Amino acid sequence: MLLKSFGLLLAAANTAHSLTSNLTQIFDFGPNPRNVTGYIYVPVNLPKNAPILVAPHWCHGTAHDVFNYRSWASAGDTYGFISIYPNSPNAADQCWDVSSKQSLTHNGGGDALGIVSMVRWAIKKYDADASRVFVTGTSSGAMMTNVLLGSYPDVFAAGSAWAGVAFGCFAGDGYGVWSDACATGKIIKTGPEWARIVKSAYPGYKGFRPKLQVLHGTNDTILYPQNLQEEIKEWTSVFGVSDKPTKVTPNTPLPGWTRYQYGTSGKFEAYSAEGVDHNIPNQDDLVINYFDLKCKGKKCYSRRSG
Repeated sequence: MLLKSFGLLLAAANTAHSLTSNLTQIFDFGPNPRNVTGYIYVPVNLPKNAPILVAPHWCHGTAHDVFNYRSWASAGDTYGFISIYPNSPNAADQCWDVSSKQSLTHNGGGDALGIVSMVRWAIKKYDADASRVFVTGTSSGAMMTNVLLGSYPDVFAAGSAWAGVAFGCFAGDGYGVWSDACATGKIIKTGPEWARIVKSAYPGYKGFRPKLQVLHGTNDTILYPQNLQEEIKEWTSVFGVSDKPTKVTPNTPLPGWTRYQYGTSGKFEAYSAEGVDHNIPNQDDLVINYFDLKCKGKKCYSRRSG
């Protein structure tokens, strides 16, 4: 249902560049109760302690679509990071399981555990930096980004969610539940109510929380713009900061887009894209900079530094 023709609106990113390696399917990567398939791109000249970027696709999309229409692989060649492309087992619409109790629970199962198993496998196989694992996606991929940061705050360092919904907004009885109430912005909660949902995913967890940026178009008629407000309330409450922005920057990164920063720690920011519908144009360099993936050395953003 989401982004049925999204890939048609994008210029091919990686296919326009000469890559150093190939997209490779991975097998036997660990607990995977929903049979999520996975692909990985590993640059030939991979540095020691390389970061990992996870890129879940949109509904009606595939791992190969993200590989072809995002620049993550070519950026990985340039800046030295691994990219992982999971593929939904939901044959009906290729949407992610962001509804089941399993996915919304730490080590509970669902699609989320399959994706995390890929990350854990890649860290061991490639001696990657476990403190620098990132996730970004659009639409259903953005919804999974919220889910992964909520259910697995011990795995990820940061996320970037483009046109998604708050963690738990699609919660339902099953793996492929469509919540029209959430999609149309009718599920409205207070910040503390949302925060309780996030924290219940990993009871007793008191450790590091990944930073997050969320972005949404004001003309989105698939996942209504109210969902941006719910994400703001949810994550500012999780981080213990006010839902009133401390800094507002207009016309960034594009004309008509407004950046809202919350608190003083840099843990959460939101972008409202004026006049943009659900096909929000991804700004790969914005994501790469937010994840600090151009950084080399010991002072890069990580779970240790953040």
